[in-house]
Amino acid sequence: MKKGHQDIFEEIQETFGESRIKPEQHSALALAYIGDAVYDLIIRTIVIDLGAGKVKDFHRMTSSVVKAESQAKLMKVLLEQLTEEEENAYRRGRNAKSATSAKNASIVDYRVATGFEALVGYWYLTHQIERGMTMIREGLLQTDQMPRKE
Repeated sequence: MKKGHQDIFEEIQETFGESRIKPEQHSALALAYIGDAVYDLIIRTIVIDLGAGKVKDFHRMTSSVVKAESQAKLMKVLLEQLTEEEENAYRRGRNAKSATSAKNASIVDYRVATGFEALVGYWYLTHQIERGMTMIREGLLQTDQMPRKE
């Protein structure tokens, strides 16, 4: 039987126990923390599915898409398509005061990227990852950031 995309979250909960914290109770930075990992996994999966290659090439392709500047570009095309709840998750992440700062990005791009990661975390924790992946796919295509062989 083929499992759906959101089953990894359910499998984690079944194996390690269900969280006592509801998704809306997590801080914006907690949403961004998990969202960063989920988005990285999505992009890494796309990159590795392109075929055999060197790990350094996988890393280069992935890094170009997951960096703050690229995430901010992606978020700008997604913003007008968000539901009210999604926009709230994004805004919470964007406005969160982080202890870390942008290393290779402008402050604006870094904050927008944090909002994007919070949004991805929101999709994941509310079992809406299918919608999230659809939105991410469309955004990657619209911004010409979809990983592909060079």
